[in-house]
Amino acid sequence: MDAAHPRMCAASGERIVAMVWEDLKPSCIFSRSAVDNGIIAYMALGGSTNAAIHTIAIAGRGGVELTLDDFMKVGAGIPVLADIFPSGTRLMEDFYYAGGLPALLDQLKPHLALDCLTVTGLSLGENLARCAASARTANETAIRPLDQPVTEGAALAVLRGNLAPNGAVIKPSAASPHLLKHRGRALVFDSIAEMNASIHDPDLDVDADTVLVLRGGGPIGAPGMPEWGNLPIPKKLLAAGVRDMLRISDARMSGTHYGTCVLHVSPESAVGGPLALIRTGDIIELDVAAGSINVLLSEQELAQRRGRWQAPPLPRQRGYIRLYVEHVSQADKGCDFDFLTGFETPVEPSIF
Repeated sequence: MDAAHPRMCAASGERIVAMVWEDLKPSCIFSRSAVDNGIIAYMALGGSTNAAIHTIAIAGRGGVELTLDDFMKVGAGIPVLADIFPSGTRLMEDFYYAGGLPALLDQLKPHLALDCLTVTGLSLGENLARCAASARTANETAIRPLDQPVTEGAALAVLRGNLAPNGAVIKPSAASPHLLKHRGRALVFDSIAEMNASIHDPDLDVDADTVLVLRGGGPIGAPGMPEWGNLPIPKKLLAAGVRDMLRISDARMSGTHYGTCVLHVSPESAVGGPLALIRTGDIIELDVAAGSINVLLSEQELAQRRGRWQAPPLPRQRGYIRLYVEHVSQADKGCDFDFLTGFETPVEPSIF
């Protein structure tokens, strides 16, 4: 626990109170340009794939329409500059003492909208000018310049195909280069319990080229879209020296994990997305450069399987969980409640 954490917490609280007196509201700050700045910083930071969900949800709350494709458009050409694991080799502490976010943003100035208002009451450009004197310190290699990136691989790639019509994501900068274009036989698990019970079975029919598929991990199916996406490598393959495999799920993954994991497959399996139709033995093809993820089946075969598919029972039939499963959106829409999108003035009840 760094002593800077409680100091930053106290400073944040003081600033929030001051903003109330200044009438500096989120609606004064939130804009499409501010969202784009966030995407650019995220790409350079090599952040978690979870940022795609969170940013789309936040934008939706603010009345800004944002899609997965916008991440690719806005973030195009932004390399990973922060040498932090799993994209790099260093720790967040190294990043902090190299100047932290101000130093990273300073490198990104040619790509940022510097006139955006921030919570300080100043523009982003004015904030960076104030930080310039202390932006870089001894450990400069933790934050690279634009022409010397940590990796050529992007922090996020969006995939589409007959396996993910509405999109899926992968973190190329934390994946194995040899798996970014891959074709292999699927090994399908219908639940996390099934996977845990069999993944380390020494008789499991699996090899290094197998594509591990987990379904039932999405916003409705789990429910709550837990971080199950970094499926474990079978122990017998670990013993043989295998350290990564292509893994696909409708779940999420922690930003601290490394691996070639296709995540947030949308629509999820619980609502009848194509992931629900995959069977063990099907051939799956990934091509990150082409932005594609497909199962090599004909449309006729997929239609026949879809006709035989039966929806799994909902996890709960009452209370908050029922409210959640009836109103939560899919991963490509931010996993937010459909009745909370749009930056509108809260409706206060009439009091008589």
